[in-house]
Amino acid sequence: MGFALETATETMKDRLRVILGSERLARLEDARVLVLGCGGVGSSCIEALARGGIGTLIIVDKDVVAPSNINRQAIAFESTVGQRKVDVMAAMVGDINPGCRVFAHDAFVLAENLEDLFETCLEEADGHIDYVVDAIDTVSTKLALAALAQERGFELISSMGGAKKIHPECLRIADVHKTVNCSLARIMRKECRKRGIRHLRVLYSCEEPVRIAATPGAARSERSDLGTASFMPPIMGQMIAGEVLRHISGLGAGDDVSAALAMHDAAQKGRLAGKRNGRA
Repeated sequence: MGFALETATETMKDRLRVILGSERLARLEDARVLVLGCGGVGSSCIEALARGGIGTLIIVDKDVVAPSNINRQAIAFESTVGQRKVDVMAAMVGDINPGCRVFAHDAFVLAENLEDLFETCLEEADGHIDYVVDAIDTVSTKLALAALAQERGFELISSMGGAKKIHPECLRIADVHKTVNCSLARIMRKECRKRGIRHLRVLYSCEEPVRIAATPGAARSERSDLGTASFMPPIMGQMIAGEVLRHISGLGAGDDVSAALAMHDAAQKGRLAGKRNGRA
């Protein structure tokens, strides 16, 4: 009886309030975030944003759930195959955080329609969007979005590729011009320089890609070598959500984690040196 009473008085935001405090949590509840793409990265990002207390989510995707999505997408189940991704995603958000407003657009995100789409989303968000997440695949659209962000001055983070990568510890958030070992980021760097896009915050993996042979006889355009691990896109989506939530709430947004990482590396080196000396 006591347990049932305690559970009844709990809310999904109790633990958020403990770490954030009421003021920072209120910032998230007032925030409006636009996520373009509900695939492997986008669906997990949206899920984490909903669990993180974001008050308004605008989601855009034209695709339907396919059987091949089940290995990595938060919305992909045998029961949702064939359904529109934005519909499944919106229902999931409503089940997680009923207080979250969701505007779902079953639409293609293209360089040609990007400005009109952004204006529509901006109007739904009462004239202000706190953060935009690019979880789409098309390079031309990514570049158009980066150019629009530079022109309009809105916050943007863009996901680079997760295919052929298997080490989440190699994921990094950085300016696109400082990325390594990512074929998509390499193309983006080159094209950003051509277009005068000075800065673009991205999530990428510095890991050397796994070598996968293309299917014999497959055309290059089929990209039959782009295998994806079940855990990489969801982790990428969660990391992007963390960046957005920290930025909007202000919790840890300015923290320099390089010292902690350096301490970890030094400790690992010390342990390895100790083991070598012990064996000697």
